[in-house]
Amino acid sequence: MFSRIKNKQINTVFTVVLLFFLLFTIYPLLILFKNAFTQGAGSNAVFSFINFKNVFVKGKFLQAFWNSTKVSFISAVITTILAFILAYTENFTNISVRLKKLLRTLAVFPMLLPTITYGFAVIYSFGKNGLITRLFGFQLFDFYGFNGLIFCYVIYTLPISFTLIRNTMSYIDKRFLIVCRVMGDSSIKSFYTAILQPLSGTLAVSLVQSFFLSFTDFGIPASIGGRYTVIAELLYNTMLGSLPDFHQGSVIALFMLLPSVLSILLLNYLQRFNVRYNKISKIDLQKNALRDVIWTIVSFFIIICILSVFVIVFVAPFVTEWPYNMGFTFKNVQNVFADKSLTRVFSNSLVAAFFTATFGTGFVYIAALASARSKLHPFFSKVIASMAQISNALPGMVLGIAFLLAFKKTPLHNTMAIIILCNLVHFFATPFLMMKGALDKMNDSWENTALLLGDNWIKTVVRIITPNAIVSLLEVFVYLFINGLVTVSAIIFLCGARTMVITTKIQELQHFAKFNEIFILSILIFITNLIMKTIKGIVNKNR
Repeated sequence: MFSRIKNKQINTVFTVVLLFFLLFTIYPLLILFKNAFTQGAGSNAVFSFINFKNVFVKGKFLQAFWNSTKVSFISAVITTILAFILAYTENFTNISVRLKKLLRTLAVFPMLLPTITYGFAVIYSFGKNGLITRLFGFQLFDFYGFNGLIFCYVIYTLPISFTLIRNTMSYIDKRFLIVCRVMGDSSIKSFYTAILQPLSGTLAVSLVQSFFLSFTDFGIPASIGGRYTVIAELLYNTMLGSLPDFHQGSVIALFMLLPSVLSILLLNYLQRFNVRYNKISKIDLQKNALRDVIWTIVSFFIIICILSVFVIVFVAPFVTEWPYNMGFTFKNVQNVFADKSLTRVFSNSLVAAFFTATFGTGFVYIAALASARSKLHPFFSKVIASMAQISNALPGMVLGIAFLLAFKKTPLHNTMAIIILCNLVHFFATPFLMMKGALDKMNDSWENTALLLGDNWIKTVVRIITPNAIVSLLEVFVYLFINGLVTVSAIIFLCGARTMVITTKIQELQHFAKFNEIFILSILIFITNLIMKTIKGIVNKNR
């Protein structure tokens, strides 16, 4: 009897998860494909390849695709090298614990700000009257186009790459460094054998992930791309430019999926190169003051170069008129809070982020429970995992266009609900893997013991599993909240006048050169995200 009840409950959960993905992932993608392969509208729509011909022959697609590929690859290589340096300093030097914690904290700082702000920060830092230009007395480099995109993409992807590499590096057995020294290997050979070789798979994953994130980002090219057209900007102009063309936009969106699919295939392939140790020995690293000083100086130089770009974000709004009248003022902040249109977008952002995090955490939790803590058939567990992979492979802009086309004539159109639903699909994969990993590590016998005591599966989840998953649930909530607050690519096509959020408002404000408002709104996002991170830290510390 209990078994039947348990199966019914699990099957219900699985059905809910499956229906959600069918309606809000598969269906929008099918509409996107249909739109790309048809000409005309409504009953006059016919199957045709004319949209592909127009994109390739008449447009700038090939050049934009090549530009995106080139700039994304170069930035991914630079990012992986810099992330490795930071991760090595944390894991393979004897600097103080406080310095390591500071390095960790500062390295992920850019994640608290939307990517569309990065470009404006670079403009105000490296422009002719920029903060850094004034400090050096000359302009360091031409930041519009190719150079600026690489610089901002590195800033954007470095926190993700650093987190990925440092997590893997922390599991490298340092005992092999001693073995290499005993065998008489040179420092370079020891470095390669004991560190680089076990880390090769993760470094490759970092390259792929950084490339994918750069290739699909819209915020950075929207602010600093200049005349160097990339595919994300071309897609936006095709869909919402002076002459919108949804059919050609759908074709460009489909081709934007190519690197996504290749990324997933490569990531699955690279998993076989992960090195696993049966036991990790805790040993003290050999003392080497010169090594520690050099790696620390280089690491903090990287951090300072990145963070210095964002100083202007926290300075310019409090200056009377940058750079002509440098007197302190609070008037710019007061003006923002007095402007109802700006306060409305801030409240919209909070609502979108909160409900994305709330519903997203619940949805991720039930999906992970069905996959990891139930007797669900292995095939159905693979279906959920496949849904996660599909959502992970979907660039935000492609998903946003698919939602726009699928729900433009429904009650969801131009509502806050469609933004939240789009965010749930867009950000599902990472929290799902986080939650599933945490549930997999819990005691397998809890459900069987509870069943013998008369509890059904739902009661077991509520009474036993959930209290032990609080930390992971909070991690998922904060992850979804922060990403829901800073995202722009996924929702740029879905926000209307009533549902506009901060990131889409920033994209609008740049056309009026209202940079004080842009920076103040960015500071509000930063403070909100910082509060969320602090709350999470306090809760984790007290458990």
